[in-house]
Amino acid sequence: MSATISNALFDSHVDRKQTNSIKWDKYQNADILPMWIADSDFRVPKEITEALQEHISHGVFGYGKPPARLTELLVERMKTLYNWDIQPEWIVFLPGLVCGLNLAVRSLTEAHQSVITPRPIYPPFVSSIKLAQRTASYAPVTLQDKRWLIDFTQVETAPESKLLLFCNPLNPGGTVYRRNELEQILTFAEKNDLYVCSDEIHCDLILDTDVKHIPFASLNKSAEQRSVTLIAPSKTFNIAGLGASMAIIPNSALRHKFNKVRAGIVPDVNVLAYTAAQAAYESGQPWLEQQLAYLRQNRGTLTAAINSMPYLTIQHIEATYLAWIDASALPVTSPFKFFEQAGIGLSPGADFGDPKFVRLNFGCTHETLVEALRRMHVAIDTLEKDTLESFHQ
Repeated sequence: MSATISNALFDSHVDRKQTNSIKWDKYQNADILPMWIADSDFRVPKEITEALQEHISHGVFGYGKPPARLTELLVERMKTLYNWDIQPEWIVFLPGLVCGLNLAVRSLTEAHQSVITPRPIYPPFVSSIKLAQRTASYAPVTLQDKRWLIDFTQVETAPESKLLLFCNPLNPGGTVYRRNELEQILTFAEKNDLYVCSDEIHCDLILDTDVKHIPFASLNKSAEQRSVTLIAPSKTFNIAGLGASMAIIPNSALRHKFNKVRAGIVPDVNVLAYTAAQAAYESGQPWLEQQLAYLRQNRGTLTAAINSMPYLTIQHIEATYLAWIDASALPVTSPFKFFEQAGIGLSPGADFGDPKFVRLNFGCTHETLVEALRRMHVAIDTLEKDTLESFHQ
């Protein structure tokens, strides 16, 4: 498919207002562009819609089990795309990735043990620790050679630390960890006798064509046997609302603990979610390649615009459609509120651990992105003008 057709596919505006969308209903009564929560505004591949329509036409929606073909596809996908040989019995299907984080914390640690989490980080990392009433230790994510990486010289470890939560590609920041960086994390885990729960939900959304995603658990036997890997087709194919995720747990003892904590609390995946996930992995790759090309275009527009504005900076985004914007130089108390008042609904950096940042979702039409950037530019220009007038009074 040509670039022109690809652009037409993703340029198509889908009106999501009044559809019970968490993203769009947040600002349904205001002229604010919602660019916060991590779902995209793109129509899913037609193969997913067709598979769902076929299932719906059957008319019966009883209890379901994981389709053998879906398991087969996941095993093939891990091998083909990520050079990781997994076994079918390692896979635990879940109705969402966040419950996987919570299950990992509760099943792999005891009440007196602590959990290490990067920071800034996707908010459920921290909430999963707090909800389990575990102690959180923080591994600061800092800028190192223009990439957001965990600074292991500043990691707070304790004798009772038992689990490291990890995120690759990183949310926020978009860093894709290289092999030597993953090996550093493994060395840290071995030294401190830690399990590693690796959130790899954005692994299919690598924007740099010369960078490859490497699953942490694929490094070697040591990494494999201490790991829980969380993945899903949800961000990749925009089916998060259906709820189909997977935990890959090679260590049978860890898998038993995980399933024991899950039993009776976390429900099975619904049958339509299985249908969508199978169609995505079976037929969605051409659509995904087009989406990646479109997101690269959006990334280029965004990066150039943000880095040309006063007060704002952004580092190169290697993966995801989530931009982590440094607004620390902006002379306002809350960058999030400042931009919200200007008509752009971003994610507040405070939710991730740094209130001087904002996160922007550029998984939207190019037209929407350009309008959001225009509003940001106008807001900053107005702020500068007001500041100058105030200074000269």
